Amino acid sequence: MLKYVMGMVLPVSACAAGAGPAVEQATGRFYAAVAAGQGAAACALLTDAAARSLPEPCATSILDVGLRGGPAEEVAVWGSEAQVRLRGDTVFLHRGADGWRVRGAGCRPGGERPYDCEVSG
Repeated sequence: MLKYVMGMVLPVSACAAGAGPAVEQATGRFYAAVAAGQGAAACALLTDAAARSLPEPCATSILDVGLRGGPAEEVAVWGSEAQVRLRGDTVFLHRGADGWRVRGAGCRPGGERPYDCEVSG
């Protein structure tokens, strides 16, 4: 099991608030692929660095991490970065030229420390 650290959450900015639905949709597609056992599809929704953080092949290892999704409870967006708190997970996303991609999943708060994530990039 891999452990990685993600940065702290920043407040949502007014200009980024409109990105919330797109962030939730990207998160939903990622967890739907994981739940359906479609590792290749899930890996395609990761940032390149997050995909490289997993043992190869990504399509198999992403399914072995034990990620649990759930309904979105809170979405925070600031510029090209986002955080979605789900009932069973916290996810970090990055918006690049090809849209929102997951850069951290399986993340748990570390108290005074940054988040500890199973997938990070």
